[in-house]
Amino acid sequence: MNLPKYQYRSESSFEYFEFYSEGPKGVIKKVVEYQLTSEENVYNLAFGDFDETAKGIDDLTITNNRDSLKVLSTVATTVYAFMEKHPGASIIATGSTEARTRLYRMGITNYLKEISEDFSIFGYTKSGVWEVFKTGKDY
Repeated sequence: MNLPKYQYRSESSFEYFEFYSEGPKGVIKKVVEYQLTSEENVYNLAFGDFDETAKGIDDLTITNNRDSLKVLSTVATTVYAFMEKHPGASIIATGSTEARTRLYRMGITNYLKEISEDFSIFGYTKSGVWEVFKTGKDY
């Protein structure tokens, strides 16, 4: 995707990424972490603001730094970096709220053609079935 994105830092396994959002709310540290699930070679994409107190990801804070497209583009860039280091892995991404899941689904929909050139995208239906991602459908 040829969209503006932030520079990020990562450790050598490319499972943890940090970058900084810049906007009217200031400079805010963001974290993307790929967490191995109980399924072999399946990772959960965890993303949010870094909580200094808890020393972890806060995926419920609404930053509203007016750079959501740049932030989501940066997160998407980490997917490419992660997959290059972990070929054959699968990534699961779900929003922490229904509104965020909808935002992520809209982002996938807007760039589905481009994303599909590099990845197979599936949606998990309300009835508990994985299917090829379809635009206009809730997952």
